[in-house]
Amino acid sequence: MASITVRNLEEGLKRRLRVRAAENGRSMEEEVRVILRRALDYRLPAQQNLAAAIRARFAPLGGVELKVPPRSPMRKPPRFD
Repeated sequence: MASITVRNLEEGLKRRLRVRAAENGRSMEEEVRVILRRALDYRLPAQQNLAAAIRARFAPLGGVELKVPPRSPMRKPPRFD
């Protein structure tokens, strides 16, 4: 097993770590191992189509019907003589 030393840890952060470890019935060292393991085991979801991601995000809100205005034929481009 490897070991590391963390220097310049803020007192407030150390205090919160001590409290969290006590709440979970672990030593501070074991709590740090758990935190690191969880942070590094996190897997990003597979990338998906942006439109599909947006649709999935807003689908629970329901949809809206938009009127599509009629289109006219495209005009002729200007001539540059």
